[in-house]
Amino acid sequence: MKTKTELMYATMRPWRLFFIVAMPGMVSMFAMSIYSVFEGIFIGQILGEGAFAAVNIAMPLVMINFSLADLIGVGASAPISVALGKGDHETANNVFSSSVLMIFLVSVLMGCVMFFAAVPLSRLMGADGALLDTSVRYLRTAALCSPLAAIFFAMDNYLRISGFVKTSMVINICCNLLTLGLLTFFLLVCKMDVVGSALATSLSMSTCAIVAMVPFVAKRALLRFTRPRLCFALIKQIAACGSPVFLNNVSGRVTSILMNISLMTLGVKVLGEGGGQTAVAVYAVLMYASDLCWPLLYGISDSLSPALGYNWGAGNYDRVKRIAGCGYVGMALVGFVSTSVLFFFPDVIASWFVKAEEIRLLTISTHAIRLFCFAYLFRWVGVMTQSFFTALEKPLSAAFISIGTAFVFPVVLLGALWYFGLDGIWFNFVGVNVLAATLSAILLRRLMKEIHKKEMLKT
Repeated sequence: MKTKTELMYATMRPWRLFFIVAMPGMVSMFAMSIYSVFEGIFIGQILGEGAFAAVNIAMPLVMINFSLADLIGVGASAPISVALGKGDHETANNVFSSSVLMIFLVSVLMGCVMFFAAVPLSRLMGADGALLDTSVRYLRTAALCSPLAAIFFAMDNYLRISGFVKTSMVINICCNLLTLGLLTFFLLVCKMDVVGSALATSLSMSTCAIVAMVPFVAKRALLRFTRPRLCFALIKQIAACGSPVFLNNVSGRVTSILMNISLMTLGVKVLGEGGGQTAVAVYAVLMYASDLCWPLLYGISDSLSPALGYNWGAGNYDRVKRIAGCGYVGMALVGFVSTSVLFFFPDVIASWFVKAEEIRLLTISTHAIRLFCFAYLFRWVGVMTQSFFTALEKPLSAAFISIGTAFVFPVVLLGALWYFGLDGIWFNFVGVNVLAATLSAILLRRLMKEIHKKEMLKT
């Protein structure tokens, strides 16, 4: 007998399903990333340009750690959804339990690497002097809470699969409220520096990770903890399904490292002494500004993935196309609104992260946002298509989009646009997403032909 969640995935009208799962998903993902925006505002307004640049240097390494959790969490979500679509709850529960164990073990290992190799890793990204010291202290603090904080990212996927969409949204909102409270306490009351910022985000995510596990431990969710039965085939399946998101995240972090190194060079060349730190700080402003928009796109795509995977496993191919169509339309609208907000209010957004007296940083950041914003006219195509392929257990196609978007396209354009100086780097994001949208359209056309053949065979 199907559960309420399974009936929702199998029978609810696509647009109604979209609003029931995607809207809370958007809020949930936005809430999950808004802590990053709060962190940027606190660091920029209280600690200044130097701390802002140091955190941006350390952040790619922190996010690589979380990317491994995403690799396992997203990689497990697709086979879990497909197994549920086939009515195989035993397999779904084993994949779920095994993936949580894997995340914990991998995060312990990565936490040790981040802590003990913080100095050489920060040097690798061009940090030295005071910038190096600040980056190392931020990185080591984040490493201490690595295991639980990493699990927080994956539990969000499992809550949505189990139908706890609103619960996921509430937990993410509470996480950000707790982060804001801890940031206020550590930075304003205790007068701590970037260590307080790293501690605030790590503690809030760890606390909410524990809360998110309660429905599964209490056996109130569709998925339940069982004794994990790990095997090579399962690890391979999870790694294959999660590799597109992982490659996207890791490649993006490697690209960020290359960007930071390039910005240190171009900043001095274009802006003179101290220009490298300013250029890296502008890049940080762009990343924080992006955190206002990208969660809305990923919130839609991630929320629809369980429904897509479930119906693919059940052989409901027409329903798969209709649900995906709702996702593309919704994300196109979000992309247009995001571009409009960033284009018309770049000075307001930049002023959230930059002190009023730091005129040069504020002016360059405003200009950079106005160039960068056009990326969102195209970004939704690649995001939705990659998620679509992942949900249908087609990791190779998703990986092509992922690697192209996060590494190949930006690195190629970094060289092609070098002549344009810092403007070439700000515009790099637009070119990357145009190329990603083109590649996505080509791969999507092939997928539609495959679905059409399956429909013909079924009839």
